[in-house]
Order: sequence, then structure tokens, then C-alpha cells
Amino acid sequence: MKKILALVLAAMMLLCCVSCGGGSDLKLIKENGKMVIGITLYEPMNYYAEDGATLIGFDTEFAEALCAKLGVAPEFQIIDWDMKETELKSGNIDAIWNGLTVTEERKENMGFTTPYLTNKQCVVIMKEDAGTYTDTASLAGAILSAESGSAGETAITSDANLSQATFTASDTQAAALLNLKSGNVDAIVVDITVAQASVGSGDYADMQIVEGIELTNELYAIGYRVGSDLIAESNKIIDELIADGTLAAIAEKYGVTDLYNAAVNG
Repeated sequence: MKKILALVLAAMMLLCCVSCGGGSDLKLIKENGKMVIGITLYEPMNYYAEDGATLIGFDTEFAEALCAKLGVAPEFQIIDWDMKETELKSGNIDAIWNGLTVTEERKENMGFTTPYLTNKQCVVIMKEDAGTYTDTASLAGAILSAESGSAGETAITSDANLSQATFTASDTQAAALLNLKSGNVDAIVVDITVAQASVGSGDYADMQIVEGIELTNELYAIGYRVGSDLIAESNKIIDELIADGTLAAIAEKYGVTDLYNAAVNG
């Protein structure tokens, strides 16, 4: 009787582990033939080409290269960035891969690969306000925006001066640029990768980065579920893509600088 009870309990524990996602993520995506990747849209990481249908960008092509080595297809899914941890934990997506900043807080809810890019937050204003907003102290009474739930929002709330400003959240970093363009806010805090790709040309030619403001320095990595076996497998492939020059070529194509090489920077 005890032996039968033990077998029943073991079976129940196994079912519990499966239902809680305790299996192999690597096996799961290979069985599905795809990796579902949660993203938002912003240049130069993930955005649509001029045809409005083809998704391109640094993270897009990076994901395609890594997935090719895994033998699966990437499936990009636009998500609410505020809900990224929930989407990942629920299994709606397999990865978060969209200029994702590594933070101690996020480590509680997701596992990270080795970093692949350095980043920092910067302040962007209209060129006509260059004489008004020169440092964080001058922005204390301004209206600021950043993507909701982003490292930009954290940079604002954690800065002694910026935290005194009126904050209004934007759905995405692209939306933050539009809010600044339309005059809804006085300044925005965005990733330097976004600013360098957008500010000072095209639709955003009348904007500029405020030089001299030092906010948070960060690292980008791919986010998986905590303990996922995709982390170690992806780390191997990232090393390969760095070694054979693939990642550097993608970075050059999209004007992305400051690649992070764990062998050099780690």
C-alpha cells in the first residue's frame, strides 16, 4: 500500500512540475519549431521596413541568426512592455528580446543570457529648448516621459532632480518620441540606441540629445524564464556569433555601437 501511495504521489509531483513549466524550454521550442519572442517596436532594435510589413532591426536579425543555429524559426510578438514578465511566465512567449536591460529587480522574474550590448539612458529635447534644459536640475520642473515599465522610467524616478518633474508614461519608446514631437512633454528619457538611430534626422531632425547628463549605464541581454535551459544554449551561440563576426556585421548594418563581449568586458 505504501509503495502504491508513493507512486501516486510521485506521479502527482511530475504532473505539477509539467503544469508549472518545469520541463525543458529548449525541447519545447524544438518540438514547436519556433521561438515566440516578445518585442515592442522601435528603431534600431525591432521595427518595420518602409514596406510596412517586413520586420527588421538589430535584435530582429540577431534573433534570426540565433534561432537558425537552434534549428527553429523566430516568431515575433508585439507585447505590452509592462506585462512582459507575465507574458513570459504564462508561456505566451518564450523570450523577451528587445533591448532588454538587465536589472536586479528583473532577475527575480526572469533569467538572462550573457550581455551582448552596452546601453545607457539619455535625455532628448527639442533643439529650440537647448538653452533651457542643460542638466537634470533644469528639468526638475519639466514634463517628462519614458516608456512605461522601462529603464528610462526607472532612471527618472531614481534621479534626485528628474523625480521632481511631472511624469507621463508613454506606451513605447517610439511613442515617447512622438509625444515630444507633438509638444505633449518637454523632454523624454530613452535608450541611447534609440536616440542615436532617430534623433537629429528625418522626422526627428528638430530634436537633440542633452550632452553631459549622466544617467544609468546598462547592459542588454535576452530574457528567458528563470532556470531555463535556453540560457546556456543561447550563451554558446552568442559566443559563436561574436567569434565568427556575425554579430558585428549586424551591428554595423544598423549603426549599433558598443557591442559587449564577455571575453573582453566580463
